[in-house]
Amino acid sequence: MLLRRLLPGLLSCNLSRAYPSLDFKRANPLLPLSSKGRDIVDSNGDVFHFTATNWPGHQEAMIPEGLQHASVKDIVSWFPKFGLNSVRLTFAIEMIDDIYGNNPNQTLEHTVINALGTPNGTIVLNQILKHNPQFGNQTTRLEVFDAVAHELANQGVLVHLDNHVSKAFWCCGENDGNGWFGEKYFDVENWIRGWSYITKHAKENWPTFVSAGLRNELRNAVDAEPVDWYTWYSHMTSAANAVHKADPNALIFFSGLSFDTYIDPIPLGKILNGTDGTSTAGKTAVFDPNDFPFKDKIVLEIHKYDFEATQDDCETFKAKWYEKGFQALDESNPETKHLFPMVLSEWGFIQNGTYWNQTTYNKCLIEMVENWKFGWMQWELSGSFYLQTRPGRAPATIQGLEEFWGLVDYNWSAVRSPVTVENSLEKLIAALS
Repeated sequence: MLLRRLLPGLLSCNLSRAYPSLDFKRANPLLPLSSKGRDIVDSNGDVFHFTATNWPGHQEAMIPEGLQHASVKDIVSWFPKFGLNSVRLTFAIEMIDDIYGNNPNQTLEHTVINALGTPNGTIVLNQILKHNPQFGNQTTRLEVFDAVAHELANQGVLVHLDNHVSKAFWCCGENDGNGWFGEKYFDVENWIRGWSYITKHAKENWPTFVSAGLRNELRNAVDAEPVDWYTWYSHMTSAANAVHKADPNALIFFSGLSFDTYIDPIPLGKILNGTDGTSTAGKTAVFDPNDFPFKDKIVLEIHKYDFEATQDDCETFKAKWYEKGFQALDESNPETKHLFPMVLSEWGFIQNGTYWNQTTYNKCLIEMVENWKFGWMQWELSGSFYLQTRPGRAPATIQGLEEFWGLVDYNWSAVRSPVTVENSLEKLIAALS
């Protein structure tokens, strides 16, 4: 506890080192955005790259994290301070299901107390209201998202809305019920309905809403539809059509398989097969952008973490990763059938001041961005969580969990590790300059 109290003061002494220099100017694109070959472009035809961090809003309370520690305005101010132009704002389909079901638990009072229990929930609720007096007990979750989106617009930050889960809790684990179409918590019809609702709402109410990430980290599952590319094609294109109908201006992000670690069959134009002995046996499809009314809104997304603690040299690192889907950016590759923009929608590591230089991951990531010029979204801004439920892990539930991967500290009041930001975030921004 003593360290936590001292840390904000210690970090503030070096705060200027944590922010990009004046040479790094945030993009100010003319909306809407579109895809053109391998690039995202604004309405003036200029290339735009997402430089973002993630702000989770998909966990049990179903509101963006951190509001018990700071105001919406102060939290949003971190984006321009870090030199970022956008946010990957995550949400749970359960939030939309509750709107359709007229669930009384949508109020700020009920959602926080239901997540944390009466004693702790009451404390946290009062903290949220103290820092954010524009809210009241009866403010709904969606109204909180609205306030966040309006403040993001006020500070010139673009909103990329990501459907992280259906059932609201921590993501992601295999067989947690959230991972694949038809799994325990992943009702496909509700998911598509949810996208129709929230896209229309964002279009009408969020001035800087620009893009939708259809689903985070699809993965193997039990008691679900067949895990294959045909199933992926069938449902992802249906959801994309729903998004496009609700907002024809929105970019649509398609994630890949196995926790979104590969998506190469799409740019390579491979036949997307079903699975023998299942309901998709003998079924095939090919993802051709010309088949869709949203052909100029398609973006591919991919994730890359350092779970292997790799010490690969960067040429090896980049060559291995390229094969996972970066053919989408390579018009010189004869095997590439379709060019698409690619965004690295999750990357990150512990912000402890040393890990950035302990493996080759950070260095090689920067080189990859510099070589191929693609947008990215760091995981994550949050210094702490209201609550984290982690099925299959011990302890299964933690309230007030500190997030050591977060860019800000536990109290959301200072940069967690200026030296890490200087050698990761700043250099990735520079790689796109």
